[in-house]
Amino acid sequence: MSKKQKLELTWIGKDKRPRLEPRILLEDKSLSYRAHKPVQSAQAEIPFETPDSNITQSSYDNLLIHGDNLLALKALEQQYAGKVKCVFIDPPYNTGSAFTHYDDGVEHSLWLSLMRDRLEAIRTLMAEDGSLWITIDDNEAHYLKVLCDEVFGRGNFVANVMWEKKFSPQNDAKWLSLNHDHILVFSKNKEIWRPNLLARSQKQEKNFKNPDSDPRGAWSSADYTCAKSKDERPNLYYPITNPNTNEEVWPNQIRVWAFDKNSHEKNVANNLIWWGKNGTNPVPRLKKFADKVRGGTVPTTVWRHEDVGNNQAAKREVISFNKTDPFATPKPESLIQRVLEIATNSNDLVLDSFAGSGTTGAVAHKMGRRWIMIELGDHCETHIVPRLKKVITGEDQGGISKAVNWQGGGGFRYFRLAPSLLKKDSWGNWIINKEYNAEMLSEAMCKHMGFHYAPSQAHFWMHGHSTETDFIYVTTGSLSHDQLKVISDEVGNTRTLLICCKAFMAETNAFANLTLKKIPQAILNKCEWDHDDYSFSLNVLPDDESSEDLEISQALDNEEE
Repeated sequence: MSKKQKLELTWIGKDKRPRLEPRILLEDKSLSYRAHKPVQSAQAEIPFETPDSNITQSSYDNLLIHGDNLLALKALEQQYAGKVKCVFIDPPYNTGSAFTHYDDGVEHSLWLSLMRDRLEAIRTLMAEDGSLWITIDDNEAHYLKVLCDEVFGRGNFVANVMWEKKFSPQNDAKWLSLNHDHILVFSKNKEIWRPNLLARSQKQEKNFKNPDSDPRGAWSSADYTCAKSKDERPNLYYPITNPNTNEEVWPNQIRVWAFDKNSHEKNVANNLIWWGKNGTNPVPRLKKFADKVRGGTVPTTVWRHEDVGNNQAAKREVISFNKTDPFATPKPESLIQRVLEIATNSNDLVLDSFAGSGTTGAVAHKMGRRWIMIELGDHCETHIVPRLKKVITGEDQGGISKAVNWQGGGGFRYFRLAPSLLKKDSWGNWIINKEYNAEMLSEAMCKHMGFHYAPSQAHFWMHGHSTETDFIYVTTGSLSHDQLKVISDEVGNTRTLLICCKAFMAETNAFANLTLKKIPQAILNKCEWDHDDYSFSLNVLPDDESSEDLEISQALDNEEE
């Protein structure tokens, strides 16, 4: 194999890609919720703000979206592309097990296609210094690693973290007891992404003592050798004299001193050498003072259950919110806390597109991060909403609440995906969905045509803009030449306007500052219409040509005639 050849996963249906409709989001205010106080946590002091009517991401205005997560990711793209600092997802593991809230077990090729589509959408939303954390087990972990290599680039792989999800052997295991899950970590751009240090644990803090009453304070001792051989670094292979015994001490020939002679002499002069309490240790150690070492510890790739929780702890947490129907496969809050400590800072934006029981949002909220969660199942309303309300009121004192001194505050907005913009009428023709009112149609057309939805109070024809001088006007009316003339005059010579309407009675180039488009013809070929389910239960294997594509092609041909 030549060095230029690229190794890639192949599977049935890989070339089939969905043509997603960029849906708008509709708020269900009966399920949105906010407290009348600021977020109060040891990790955040975020002031209360009054939200406006648009989908904004203020310091407390988090989003919970109910709907297919692939469509929801597409719906977020226009506003949130490049803004998400951390993505944590716990997708179905494709184990063949059937859970109450998920059908976890689809054909391997289908699973890979569904994951690939979501990973590509997630990458678009991630900030350049953002990171992705995916929990998975052995069944698909190694395929998923190669798939992520394709989407993010192999050079952006950060680590494969081992999480100890069980702390005792599974005695009924047929082969080996599976006590860990993988957490695959990828960055969008590894050149600029850096993890935060973790706070030192109480056990680590206890390592700093002052047995020699050094006036500089508490210290811990570190190895005085390095992983180099005598042949590699001959200048680091020399004898050191123990001043307490006058004995010459040599390093190991395959592990020499970490300092050359001059540096060692400086360490001696600065009283940085420790030979043990009795001064008779066989090798010296280096004193490192608490106030001089880094402000934390570098994260490791092995996460023990006593540090970040386990499956049992996670189930106890969710049972406290729903005793009659607890979520089957939750993750412990302390596990998500560890991820967010490493990958985010206060007020950063966190995304979870497989929200499950809502743990990511709950933890992000308590830690003073902004969050977006997406969930398709009914438990979005039956499980997540009640849980988040208890977080916001401060009633939730489980999980990490006491560790971060959580007292409540903030809020979230609950959204549903809008239905498809186009539907077929009784004759099989694509028409504008009757569920769409004027405002919904304007916002949807802005997304389809690449405009930011921002209706003006001063000009009826300003429904959105792409630049400071380029605007869009959407109407289901038919516009006459005289009406277009009036609009053109008001737009003026320094601005341009795209008009999307049902029909117009004028030549398309009649007005230099106007561009005229008919709906729905202008958007018929942009995406798949009236397709609501891209979940882990549908068939995405390729057809020669979908009937919908053929119908749209015929409709456009008829329009041209």
